[in-house]
Amino acid sequence: MVDKQAETSSADTTGADNTSANTTGARSYSELVDEDRYEIFNDDQLSLKAALTYLFAALVGGSVIALASWFVFHRLSLPAFGGSQLTRAVATALIVITLTLTTVLLYFFATKGKDNRPRWLTWLTYLMAYMSPAILVVSAVGLPMGSTKLWLDGLSVDQEFRTEYLTRMASEPGLHDMSYIDIPSFYPAGWFFLGGRLANILGIAGWEVFQPWALITLAAAGCVLVPVWQRLSGSLPVATGIALTTTAVALATVADEPYAAVVAMGLPAMTVMAWRGLTGAWSAMFGVLVFLGISATFYTLYTAVGALIVVVLAVVAWTSSSSWMPVVRLIIMGVGSMLIAATVWGPYMLAVATGAPRSGATATHYLPPEGAQLPLPMLAASVIGVLCFIGVVRMLVSATEPDARALGLGTLVLYGWVVASMVATLLGRTLLGFRLTAPITFMLIAAGVVALADARLNGIEKYWPQAAPAHIAKRVSAVMAAVLLLAGIGYAQSIPNKLHGAIDLAHTDTDGNGERADRFPPNAGAWYSAVDQTLKEAGLDPAQTVVLTDEKNFQALYPWYGFQALTSHYANPLGEFDRRNQALEEWSEIRDPDELVQAMDATPWRGPDAIVLRGEVETPDGEDAAPLTLDIADDIYPNNPNVVFRSLNFARSAFEKHWELNQVGPFVVAVRK
Repeated sequence: MVDKQAETSSADTTGADNTSANTTGARSYSELVDEDRYEIFNDDQLSLKAALTYLFAALVGGSVIALASWFVFHRLSLPAFGGSQLTRAVATALIVITLTLTTVLLYFFATKGKDNRPRWLTWLTYLMAYMSPAILVVSAVGLPMGSTKLWLDGLSVDQEFRTEYLTRMASEPGLHDMSYIDIPSFYPAGWFFLGGRLANILGIAGWEVFQPWALITLAAAGCVLVPVWQRLSGSLPVATGIALTTTAVALATVADEPYAAVVAMGLPAMTVMAWRGLTGAWSAMFGVLVFLGISATFYTLYTAVGALIVVVLAVVAWTSSSSWMPVVRLIIMGVGSMLIAATVWGPYMLAVATGAPRSGATATHYLPPEGAQLPLPMLAASVIGVLCFIGVVRMLVSATEPDARALGLGTLVLYGWVVASMVATLLGRTLLGFRLTAPITFMLIAAGVVALADARLNGIEKYWPQAAPAHIAKRVSAVMAAVLLLAGIGYAQSIPNKLHGAIDLAHTDTDGNGERADRFPPNAGAWYSAVDQTLKEAGLDPAQTVVLTDEKNFQALYPWYGFQALTSHYANPLGEFDRRNQALEEWSEIRDPDELVQAMDATPWRGPDAIVLRGEVETPDGEDAAPLTLDIADDIYPNNPNVVFRSLNFARSAFEKHWELNQVGPFVVAVRK
């Protein structure tokens, strides 16, 4: 790596709107000198045009690698992850090869300098650096999941509603709610809508597209971070280090929720761009605008904290200058991002604005143990803990450097949100502060990697002048590269083990084909296809039918609309979850069939066209008629778990008229005549 420190003003980095930069955006030292401004670590900074070109290439390349790997893995006869060490061994080998090759190429790329590198080394290094996050994703997660068609956690807990949403989006166009019919979607639909289109292209069901779409999303996001951070730091090694480390931590901690993970992974870069955009770089301002707009269509919480970070930075920029331009730029970013967000949020907001009734949604009623503690990743006894600690030191020592200050302020905003979430429990809700552990870690990781690069480039000359000769500096670089490589391998190879429980659930849950990936006997989900067939044979269309059932995995796998959502925490407020539960309780007490259908028709919502209950249509002679049962969920926040399920018993007499009853395995399928 070129041993020089160069610094530049906000007009010269991303967005550094410098049209005179060549393909790699290299500029002379004299053009970059401006004390106490942005640090450029190397001579491979990208011009704006090159950055956009490489960003698109990284997006496409990462997606292609993930999709191709998914195709290959699912055509191999891989053993189930929990019962064999084979996939662990192959995954570790791929991780070691990827990280070693990337590190070696970056070492020679950096130490030779721009003027001494052969062209083949430059292109090979760029290719490997840009694609390494995608290869890490498919090695650490894609390969262990190659023996199942489900994603992490299978269809358990929250993955049920996410799979249901993908199934809905794949089955019909438009922004439909995952469960309720005839109301606009409430949960951000962007990721699910795109996943539905991928399912249509691949010709597979919505539940089955979850895995390839998650792999593509994580791989593409990790690859895109490389050109983004190269544009911001001016160093390909620094950018690759941040991207690979961020991707590895995302896989180990938040990969089960890929649409949220990709937003969190981009928050540190957005924070740096926000400061530069607020102080004059129009390309950075546009980047923040696009990021916040797209993130609002993916995940609301991280968009909210990202927007708050931008507001805080704008206030700091405004108070530290005599200009109103930071406020003007803030308004432009806010309005622009809201216009993008409106492509998904528009129908719901219109319904709210026109007075549609809302009630029963309890999205903020969740307080797990980690929500009562402050996340302190810098104190973790791990490689990532050490890197985060270095990041904290960097933020404090370099607080006058704009990028470090921006990351520091962003981290403080995240911590402020976490504390505010704890205080909000006194008001009967939270701000879901426990979910900010990952963004906080990513902020500290970015600062930590930059600190290591800064120490390598400037530390020797400042603190050990006699070791300044080039051959000594090269040895120091080699030692640092080796240590970082070993640390990276140690953490990355542990990712499959960290995800062991989630991977096991993906193998033990019954999928949409009625099979378990571990080849053990399936649960009652094996009957879902027969339930689906019974409904269709009765002349019902999934896109036009409401089914009342507590078998939520059935609706995750088959696109039938439900009368009631899984729980109130992910329910659409327009669906009035609480009032529907009250109606179900009233229906369970009715014995007369005429009264039952009258009560169903009297509700303000579309009543069920079919009901799937547990029980028997007929009981053996001499036995008491057991009731037909249906479970409903109640919110019991602030308890943890925050949901309790209870059974409602429906009398057989209520179905003697107006309904056709069918026995399908353990289920009674009642179809209204």
